[in-house]
Amino acid sequence: MPRPVRALAFDVFGTVVDWRSSIARQAEAILTAAGVTGIDPFDFADRWRARYPGAVRASNEAGRGFVLLDVIHRETLDRVLGDLDLALGEPERAALVACWHRLDPWPDAAEGLRRLRALVPVAACSNGHVALIVTMTRHGGLVWDAVLGAEFAGAYKPAAITYQSTAAALGIEPGELMMVAAHHADLAAARAAGLQCAFVSRPMEYGGRPAPDAAYAQEWELSVTSFLELADALPPLLAR
Repeated sequence: MPRPVRALAFDVFGTVVDWRSSIARQAEAILTAAGVTGIDPFDFADRWRARYPGAVRASNEAGRGFVLLDVIHRETLDRVLGDLDLALGEPERAALVACWHRLDPWPDAAEGLRRLRALVPVAACSNGHVALIVTMTRHGGLVWDAVLGAEFAGAYKPAAITYQSTAAALGIEPGELMMVAAHHADLAAARAAGLQCAFVSRPMEYGGRPAPDAAYAQEWELSVTSFLELADALPPLLAR
């Protein structure tokens, strides 16, 4: 018999916030101010994000010790700029990395989190570090009961410790924590770590293109199209 859900843990990038449009908008302004023309800002955002999954996995495996996501974003940015043969200066590179601190939430996110938080504690379980998530939270008018995840665990998702340490920090068992994400791969790793899972569809995360992790799809405990729908669907799982 599944345990009652006692808290929710949220992926942030793509699930709570629209990284693609936010990065494209900010990057276009920075590149234009630097005199760079002819770059599709959405292609730039996609290229940058495409380097992220491999970079965090490599960081987990390299034995280098945990580094903040700002460091990984800077390393991957430098590679993207090299691919595009763009010679930006240090101020522009730093400004681009800081864009990840100011990602706009999806339209349902703030109200949905407020409704969900009235039911159970809600925590960010993100690969973003605390300073990044705090800045983003204030930018988007969001509210969390806790900011946990990679920096707290000392490892990036999909490492099992990232999910399990979030449950431990909230004083509950992994099976009492529900991971909420728009990414099947994230949920598959969370389920393997003992968590329950809720999938939230974000079809515009990749501009309407198929998600790159569709092959990881499973039958999750819940599957919804918004946080508002999740708030309506969650109560029966709290009382079982």
